[in-house]
Amino acid sequence: MASPSCGNLDSGLEIKTRSVEQTLIPLVSQITTLINHKDRPRKSERTLAAIQRVGQAVSVAVGRFVAVGEAIALENHELKDEMGHACFEARRAGDAIAQLTDVGPACAPISPAVTVLSDRSGMVKAARLLLSSVTKVLVLADRIVIKQIVGSRNKVLMTLEHLERVSTFQEFVQIFSQFGNEMVDFAHLTGDRQNDLKDEKKKARMAAARAVLEKCTMMLLTASKTCLRHPDCESARINKDAVFQRMRCALEQVVDIVTEARGCADAAAAATALPAGIYNAVKDYTSSVESLRDNLYSSPPDGVGRQLEALVERTEDFTDSPYTGHEQRQAILSMCQLARHDAHQLLHAWTRAQQSVQAKETTEELEVAIAKSCQSVNDLRRELHKVAVGRASELLRVHAEHSPLRALKAAGAEGNLEALAQYSRTLSEQKEQLVENCRLLCHVCGTEPLEITCVHAEETFHVIGPQIISAAQTLALHPSSKIAKENLEVFCEAWDSQLGDVALLLREIDDVLEGKRGDKRAYLSLPRSGKHSANLKSAKPVKLDAEEQNGVAKVGLELRLLSSDVDGELEKWEEQEQQVVRHSQSVASMAYNMYLFTRGEGLLKTTLDLFHQAEVLSEEGFQLCSSLRVFCTQLPGEEKSALTSEVEKLSVLCQQLQTGARTPAQGKSATFQKVDSSIQTTRCMLTLILNILPACNKLNAKCKSERSSLGSPQDWRPDVSTPVRDGDTVLHDDHDHVGGRHDDFAVKPFEQHMAGLNLLESN
Repeated sequence: MASPSCGNLDSGLEIKTRSVEQTLIPLVSQITTLINHKDRPRKSERTLAAIQRVGQAVSVAVGRFVAVGEAIALENHELKDEMGHACFEARRAGDAIAQLTDVGPACAPISPAVTVLSDRSGMVKAARLLLSSVTKVLVLADRIVIKQIVGSRNKVLMTLEHLERVSTFQEFVQIFSQFGNEMVDFAHLTGDRQNDLKDEKKKARMAAARAVLEKCTMMLLTASKTCLRHPDCESARINKDAVFQRMRCALEQVVDIVTEARGCADAAAAATALPAGIYNAVKDYTSSVESLRDNLYSSPPDGVGRQLEALVERTEDFTDSPYTGHEQRQAILSMCQLARHDAHQLLHAWTRAQQSVQAKETTEELEVAIAKSCQSVNDLRRELHKVAVGRASELLRVHAEHSPLRALKAAGAEGNLEALAQYSRTLSEQKEQLVENCRLLCHVCGTEPLEITCVHAEETFHVIGPQIISAAQTLALHPSSKIAKENLEVFCEAWDSQLGDVALLLREIDDVLEGKRGDKRAYLSLPRSGKHSANLKSAKPVKLDAEEQNGVAKVGLELRLLSSDVDGELEKWEEQEQQVVRHSQSVASMAYNMYLFTRGEGLLKTTLDLFHQAEVLSEEGFQLCSSLRVFCTQLPGEEKSALTSEVEKLSVLCQQLQTGARTPAQGKSATFQKVDSSIQTTRCMLTLILNILPACNKLNAKCKSERSSLGSPQDWRPDVSTPVRDGDTVLHDDHDHVGGRHDDFAVKPFEQHMAGLNLLESN
């Protein structure tokens, strides 16, 4: 979303978060109304009243706003002077606007006093001052959030140092309990900040750092316990030190992002630097090639040749890789040669077109040369994409068997050091393949956020591989140690989790290549205030702690995989406006929101939000069932019976989800069980929908073919008046829940300080 602007009303301050932007939008809207009123000699009574009402509303809202800003200044002495000046300027501008919009009684003759009707420039000046000062107050308040995150990080670091030095289990348990609470607070602050950031690259970097902290917390627990149990074991110490070091790096990365630190260490800068991707190189090259048709009378296009050579040079990462097959390597080299040949022909065609006296427009020869050159590099990009993604898919299939991990566990449990060394080499080889493949994926992923995700995956495999080996060595030296065995399990689970993340990354990379990267999550459905919360008013909204998030992490990941599968299945439908497609898309998107909740991310912040979402999802599921029942009426007996049976199963799950969401839960344990039940039921719904959709698509095509042969163009879209069974809830207006309360739930990380900063209510 673009930053709010209003003609010349530029605050001069860069807005980096959506919460500040969303707070400014109503103010910009109101002052735009004042400035852009139509200049007419006579103003109607209604116009005069509207102008005065808007001006008064702005003035009153600014007064409330300034009062909150001044309260913030009192609580934060380091901002007192800056905040005080900004509040003074805002109050002065608000008073000026109130004065300029005071046109007096409508029945009285227009006063000779200066008003907005006679001093348009004065209104523009006051509005610019107001927007600038209000924005500065918001940005200053946002600095408080940054201060909170930095302060939270400092607490975590201090406790982390204490944990590293503990020498007894009793002391460790006491300090780790404090550490866990501090990490939960830090996770909530950084999660809010991540969702609030406008810069997608920063969001991706924040997500990567938070993922490291999330996974390392459990590793730190078991690695520390193992080191305490076996204090003289060198491999246990190495294992533990690596976890602490990785957590410190992730904590520093988070602070670098929120403070926009410029003086990062060279190592940190190198870790976050992105390689020059081939996807973007192809994009830039084709853009330069296509611009040649408009530059016939410019200097020779030497830059095109240099761009192509730079692009070809980057393909060496693929051709030099020991894991690229011979045939694939030859195909890439042949395509590079073809691209060079087409570029050479293009430059010749451009030269002839330039020399032609009659050529006032691009010649046909040049058009053909441009098309060929663009086609050759795009074919090269697709081949590289196929190599990288195909190799990654093959690696994931191999790793799905977990053979080296199982062998390492067995060798460690048996104390077989010789076998352990052999399987460690195997795992190291597989780790190198994964690291290499992540580098190749970085070339073809197509967006900077995905490139950051690829770099994060590469770093994760590079670190966790040796950690698994050191954990296995500790177990082999102490085969009867339960804590050493548990520690190895935790690191193996982290490896498995990262493999799952790579599988999801491959789908997103495919989406970019196929041009499907648009806003696939258009159904960010949250209920409107009061619409779905009648039975939940007495419930207490709480957030999951780290342990509870770990408890639902696996099924949460399944939700994401299943929602992606549903999206993929729906893309096969020719008629995207079908009711069943729309309802299925909405269900999949809501399930994706629930997955984000299990990670402490996204728009669903508390358990109450999750239960609201589950209730809306159940209603959308009932809608899907209704659409499917209409379709069933057009099927022959056997096919109708089979599909109807599946639809009824889906209806039962919808009812189960709705009932569970509406059932009160008292206490932490009951609330978590309700969360787990909601997510499990949603998973079952998606699994069933995935079974239903392919059959429906096939039967729909068959029905259309039969109707076409009979000359009937009618399709099976359900009519809005179609009756549904008792218990089904019908939402006639899709916008009631598709994006219904997006802004209400928009992340406002400094809400505890700025509850009064809602500038204007809609008139």
